[in-house]
Amino acid sequence: MSLNTISFVLKPRVTAEYSSILPNLARWLGKRKKKMLFDIKDEKRVLKALKKIPPRLEFVEEAQIHTESDLIISLGGDGTLLGACRKTHKQGPPIFGVNLGKLGFITEFSQFDFYEALEATITGKFETIKMPLFRVEVFEKNKAIFKSYFMNDAVINKIDISRIFTLNIEANDQQIYSVSGDGIIVSSPIGSTAYSLAAGGPIIHPAVKSLVLTPICPHSLTKRPIVLPDNSTICLKIYPTNGQVHLTLDGQEVIEITNKHNIKVKKSSGLSARLIKNPERSYFRTLKEKFAQGKVSIK
Repeated sequence: MSLNTISFVLKPRVTAEYSSILPNLARWLGKRKKKMLFDIKDEKRVLKALKKIPPRLEFVEEAQIHTESDLIISLGGDGTLLGACRKTHKQGPPIFGVNLGKLGFITEFSQFDFYEALEATITGKFETIKMPLFRVEVFEKNKAIFKSYFMNDAVINKIDISRIFTLNIEANDQQIYSVSGDGIIVSSPIGSTAYSLAAGGPIIHPAVKSLVLTPICPHSLTKRPIVLPDNSTICLKIYPTNGQVHLTLDGQEVIEITNKHNIKVKKSSGLSARLIKNPERSYFRTLKEKFAQGKVSIK
């Protein structure tokens, strides 16, 4: 199986770091007669990086990136890759994540040594890691007014950090607890090494099918993080409070919520992201390197 149409997802509003990698990559793919697709919104900065358009390169609408390609190459960091994953379709193409910044936790490949793996990938010699997406719905008077997805985490917190607020949290129609504090994080195993970890949550291996509820600075010694099966239906509701409360998905999509809203989180039955696996990469080695960058030694 040969992958012939390659799409690109780029980090928003960045041009300089693409001036070296894009010309070489476009030339490399051009020699292999691959069709290349870029989001039409990125046309100006892609042209600036490439200087001229090589053969078989097209600018298309964003939806076509996910529906008309055999492979997506994400060039950026974990945030860029998360953005690509959140827009995946039921039969979306696999995603090849290339990290252009510091250590990427879910971007599998380094910008300095990915060509050999990409050669294998476009000729059909690859394995994928399947990452579930979780659906978030916001209801008002039993009517859904918002629906979206996250792969890392959903965060409910208050803009005015000097004031606490209270949430009621249920799983499968059973109350877990009401918690007062700065908010709550609903995290997947992949997201467990991000904001949830900083808030005191556990590290969960990606193979463990779970969700983590991590209170943010709870005003109680007994309201601790809890790990639930990932097929749980989680319902959250805030009590009346002064000030704005936001629901944020993967740090990329934000909606204001009030005590009039009910928030439901559930694993998507039809959507998941497929990431190209780096055979030279180990989860525990990456974990160790990530903590080493934070000056924490794990031996």
